[in-house]
Order: sequence, then C-alpha cells, then structure tokens
Amino acid sequence: MAAGKGTRLNSKRPKVLHQVGGRALLLHVIAAAKTLVPADRIYCIIGHQADRVRAAAEATGVRFVLQEVQLGTGHAMQELKAYLEARAKSPRVGYFVLPEPRSAASQAKHRELSEWLETAGLPIPKHLLVLSGDVPLIQPETLASLCDLHLAERAAMTILTAVPQDPTGYGRVFRTAPGSPEVTAIIEQKALTPAQLAAPEINSGIYCFETQALFEKLDRLSADNAHGEFYLTDVAAMLVADGRRVVALQAGSVNQVLGANTIAEMMHLDHAIRISVAERLMAQGVSIFRPETCIIDAEVTVGADTVIEPYVQLLGVTRIGSDCRVRSYSVVQDSVLGDGVTIRNGCILDGAEVGDGAVIGPYAHLRPESRIGEQAHVGNFCETKKTTLGRGSKANHLTYLGDAIIGDGVNVGAGVITCNYDGVHKHTTTIGDGVFVGSDSTLVAPISIGKGAYIGAGSCITHPVPADALAIGRAQQVTKEGWAAARRAATKKT
Repeated sequence: MAAGKGTRLNSKRPKVLHQVGGRALLLHVIAAAKTLVPADRIYCIIGHQADRVRAAAEATGVRFVLQEVQLGTGHAMQELKAYLEARAKSPRVGYFVLPEPRSAASQAKHRELSEWLETAGLPIPKHLLVLSGDVPLIQPETLASLCDLHLAERAAMTILTAVPQDPTGYGRVFRTAPGSPEVTAIIEQKALTPAQLAAPEINSGIYCFETQALFEKLDRLSADNAHGEFYLTDVAAMLVADGRRVVALQAGSVNQVLGANTIAEMMHLDHAIRISVAERLMAQGVSIFRPETCIIDAEVTVGADTVIEPYVQLLGVTRIGSDCRVRSYSVVQDSVLGDGVTIRNGCILDGAEVGDGAVIGPYAHLRPESRIGEQAHVGNFCETKKTTLGRGSKANHLTYLGDAIIGDGVNVGAGVITCNYDGVHKHTTTIGDGVFVGSDSTLVAPISIGKGAYIGAGSCITHPVPADALAIGRAQQVTKEGWAAARRAATKKT
C-alpha cells in the first residue's frame, strides 16, 4: 500500500518516496517482497502523486493499482479486489478465463485447470500478503515466517505484530491467551478502554489473508468513524465473529515494523538501516573506523580487507573491491573500484570506474564516465569527466581532463587542460601511449597527440602532433637586460 500523502512530513514529496538508507521507502519494501514472489505478482496500490510513485517504482517490474481517492486501508483493498476481479473477467495476453462447468464431468477438469492457474498466480491468488510502503526495515525472513505460519495454521488472517517500549499511538492486538497464536481483535488507539491502554502488543499493518475470506468482508466495511475511512483492521473482528481463524506472529525486532510519520522518525529509520549495512559489511571482513560517522547506502558492496576511514560516504550502487582504502571525507557515488585502490582524503567520485591498484587524490573529482586504468594516478585538485586514463598514466596536479582518451604510461603535467567545449559542442582529445604533456599546457580539441610525443610546458596545442614528435606552442621568450632596474629608477624620479 503506497497511496497515502504523509501529511505530517510537511513535504511536497509522496511519503513512500522519501529516502532512507539511500533509496525510497517503497523500494526497500518491494525489494523484500521480491525475495518471496516474482515482481509481476506484486501489486503496488498508488494514489497521491501516483505518476511520481509509478515512475520511481516501475523499473522494479511490479504492477500498479490506482486508488484515486484515498479512503483508508480497507478502501485500498477494495480497489485491489476490483482490479483483480476485472482482470479475471477480461482475457488478456498471457491470461486465461475458464468457462463455467456445465456438467459433473467437466467440474473436475474445471477444478484442475483453476488450481493450475492459481499456482501460476493467475488470475486471482489464493492468499495475499499485505505490506505497507513505509516500513523499509522489514526483513524477507520475517515475511517468509509470516506466510509459513499463515499456511500452517490454515488461518483466514495472520497479523505481524511487535512489542515496542512505548506502544502509544498504535492499534493493539489482543490474543485469546498469552502465548496463543489466536487473535480476538485489533483495537485502534482511540478506541482503547483505560484497562486496555497497557496492552503491549501492536499491530504492524502487515498481514496475510486468505483472499476469498478477505474479499467477502471488504464490502461490509463501514466508514462510520472519526476519519470517515474504511479500516482493514475491522476485517479481523468480522472474521473472528464468523468463526474464522485469525492468528498473529510477533516480529523479532520492533524496528522491522516501524514506519515514519515525521522527518525525525524518518532519520531514525535511516540511522538504523545504515548501522545495519555497516555491521553487515564488517561481518564480511571490511574495516570501518567509526561506522557511526559514515554514510553507506543499502545497495553498496565492499570487498574483504578494504578499510573505510571515518566520515566517508559510499552512495547509490557503488561497488568496491578488496584491499582498498577510502580515506576520510571522500564521497563515492554510483562508482566501481577494483582491488587495491587507494582513495585519498576529500575525493569525490560520481559514476566513475577505477582500475586495480590506482591511486586517487587527495581532493580529486572524478565525474561521470571517468575510467581510470590500473595503477594510474589522479592527484590533488584534478578533475576528470568522460575521460579514459590508461594503465600507469598519471595526472597528479591541478589538471582538467574532459572528453579525453588517454593511453598507457602517459604523464600529464601540472595545470594541463583539455579544452573540450567550443561554446556549442564538446570535442575529444586523444593522447597515445607514453606521451609527456608538459605543465600548464592547453590542448584545444578536437586534437590527437601521437604515441611517444612530447608537449613542451606552457604550450597551446591546436594542431595534431605526430608520434615521437616535440610540439611547442608558445611565444618566443624575449629578455631585455637591465630593463627592471631602469624602470625602478624612472619610477623614483616621477
């Protein structure tokens, strides 16, 4: 369920698109659900800013159900019911509608085909797992246990619960007896009697349903309450009244079922996810000094024996190999680092690839499509963009390399610039293997420098340079002896 506004966040962004651990709340939940079923059997109920939510999640492959007017969790399930029933009645590519059996002989065949279709997830599943789109810490193992209990108990409804330190604000779950899986009711906070306020077990909003049992009750839900909404929790009491089994499973950790209604609560979830990621990486052999100071997104992977120093940010889908060292105050986003890479202090990498044994920084900026070869060096205050730097090549000081293809063993001196932009178009600089580019040179693209060539320091190169040539593009030096002394003398007289 991902249709709500999240009004208490005071944000223009849909609640489920707020990010914790480096990705949207909803994407965390979808990732957990995809460990249980294929993406095309996951239905995302969207409503508030539906187009934005759909755009953010459609790459996951899930299906979408529109809840145009948000009238509560029960109403969301009513929309899902209508969607599934309409789909079942309307033949589509890849789906089959069975004719009603007209004789006793055909009934058995009808049942056999119906069961085959339902096992394939078509057209209406026998059981539904209902998740909230704002519980990013939910673990696949917990969801699997919930489904297992639901099936083992042959329940019509199974509720995931938790016992927080302070249950205030949550609906409470009441069992027939302590330790019993049987549930008698879910009662919302506002409806609790004084005697019930101390009840510790809360409703997480995550459920398993026998689909038919749920669908039979949805049309009986009432919006006769303070908010004028249809509550899915009311289904529990209806099922109990009909003698159907309603059971509960308590989550191992209360954090798994926590949502967020304020930015402060959102940051609590973000902290929990990031600490969990750091602990997972350390268990895999990564040394993270002062992990509480680091920001490491949920999808980041790091190889064993890599060292992450304090105040490092590893963001997006960054992949870091083994035996690397990322020094303090560096930010690495959506980048790939090979084995044995050193990222010195204060570097920024965004969409870059760095080969084995390369050394970056300090204070280097690798922009998107930078590809740094094995054993290459990119040093202080160098910037690269859409540039390939070959194996063992070096650009160690104060250099800008943009739209460049640079071979192996190239030395790029301090202050070198590839002039790639003419005000309208970008152009490419190509530098062959073994080239030496002297300090403070400007290479005006499009241009190519042949293998083994030398560029004299301070040159402005505007024409191609052949292999093994020396190119000097600067004004001839003029020396006027005594000029400075004469000028000083003339200045004193005036």
